[in-house]
Amino acid sequence: MNERFFKCKCCGHCCHGQSTVSVSMDEVTTISEWLGISEEEFRRRYCVQKKNRLEMRVVNGHCIFYGPNGLCEIHAVKPFPCRQWPLHPSIVVDKTAWQAIQKDCPGFAKDISHEEIVAELIRLGNFSKK
Repeated sequence: MNERFFKCKCCGHCCHGQSTVSVSMDEVTTISEWLGISEEEFRRRYCVQKKNRLEMRVVNGHCIFYGPNGLCEIHAVKPFPCRQWPLHPSIVVDKTAWQAIQKDCPGFAKDISHEEIVAELIRLGNFSKK
């Protein structure tokens, strides 16, 4: 991504909230292996079941893996939604979603339009506008 559009500030905004990201069973395996614990222990200590999805726990308003230094403690193996954020597909098809994410994420340039970010994401091959 062109830094004129976005540069991560490692601020933790994306790790903050009352809910966090879903974790797939493959990601449970990868993260638990990386942590050196069983999948069962990983789910018990770090996750919460919400209806039909498994999520990372929230501690003090942040993802359980949000470290004291403001960085992700499992960055090398973080789940796909974390790797993808803030370049969520919704920002391509929904200008309102783009405006909300741009407003919340200090890594986005404030003078970049929806059309410019969509063109950049399509140029990079990240998304196609449907």
